[in-house]
Amino acid sequence: MTTEPGSGPAPGRRSFLRGLAVGGGVVAGGAAGAAGGYALRGGPDPAAAANAATVEGRLPAVPFHGEHQAAITRTPQAATAVVSFTATARDRAALKDLFQTVTDRARFLTAGGTPPPTGITGPPSDSGMLGPTVVPDGLTVTLGVGSTLFDDRYGLASARPARLTPMKSFANDDLDPSQTGGDLVLQCSAGHPDVVLHALRDIANHTRGGMQASWRIEGFTNPPRPAGTVPRNHFGFMDGISNPSVASARDMNSLVWVRPGTAGEPAWTSGGSYLVVRLIRQLTEFWDRIDVYEQQDIIGRYRDSGYPLDASSIDAVPDYAADATGDVIPMNAHMRLANPRTPESASSRILRRSWNYNRGLDDSGNLDVGLLFTCYQQDIGRQFETVQNRLENEPMIDYISPVGGGYFLALPGVRNASDFYGGALFA
Repeated sequence: MTTEPGSGPAPGRRSFLRGLAVGGGVVAGGAAGAAGGYALRGGPDPAAAANAATVEGRLPAVPFHGEHQAAITRTPQAATAVVSFTATARDRAALKDLFQTVTDRARFLTAGGTPPPTGITGPPSDSGMLGPTVVPDGLTVTLGVGSTLFDDRYGLASARPARLTPMKSFANDDLDPSQTGGDLVLQCSAGHPDVVLHALRDIANHTRGGMQASWRIEGFTNPPRPAGTVPRNHFGFMDGISNPSVASARDMNSLVWVRPGTAGEPAWTSGGSYLVVRLIRQLTEFWDRIDVYEQQDIIGRYRDSGYPLDASSIDAVPDYAADATGDVIPMNAHMRLANPRTPESASSRILRRSWNYNRGLDDSGNLDVGLLFTCYQQDIGRQFETVQNRLENEPMIDYISPVGGGYFLALPGVRNASDFYGGALFA
């Protein structure tokens, strides 16, 4: 068996079969105890990457290096997948190697290029599902850590982010433990589903023995209809209209990024952001039976245009002061509860990112569709949980069922070619 320079011994067939399963909706990362050295590491071919970026129908590469992970401030891509993992690395050194390997693979995949050869007798270094050249297609790879990673397995307890806890179950949740939590979370997003799946397969293939997938969900955004407007969710409403401005350093520094010197936070977390993932099933069979006027009162916007019920443009700020009794936009409308636009609620705003999902049919023959909701913030308690508490018992609860997800810290960005995800954590 042959390996690339810098990798460890090639794992045996049994390790390979256990480590790369793509079926039943799960990409598996492999069993603990596999041979050390997870990656067949190879850098991108710049010329091939440039050619890959020009392939018709594919998006150009997104720069990988930076203070923050690139996907956080980007508009949601057309295709995404979120996978939660249990860490199976045997010790702290192996965990560090796992983080370095994920970085190496993400750096190559997001740039694109020609996978390196592995010799006549070795397995190919790439699945080939994108052809001989890996196209970047706007791929972003986001890595986060959950609170359970900071138990006694790796000696990281003292480094746990101050505001990182297991995900809270709210009054109307129906959380499935098999779809909740995780030591690590990985999100791959791109312009097309094949690029997302290719990235997941690649990372899983190179990290077997280091992490084992526990749950996975795929998402997509609908083409804006009508053209030029915001994509719609399964309820037919435009989704994600109001958000803090990613172009505003003030908004991002006060609402999204963990900042140097943030009270109680370990220094290594600076540049990261707290990530909430929520799998929200939408009970479309029930929703489709109520009239559009009731739907609009539940949301607080017109379904066709996305305008607030008291306004005539999609970006208009609703005038709640002039509608103090909720005659136009009901007091319990989703948008009004989520963002009351008061001085007191300003600090609880979140950077919202969402995709639709479609899992086919449930055991009763009903559509299993919903929202893959993610959001980024500086403080989950101050922001997401505060918003969620305001939404408790809103009218929409009759038409949704949150079933899974988790709380994570999206790691600080990889700053340069010598850095890696979580590098400061292992310093």
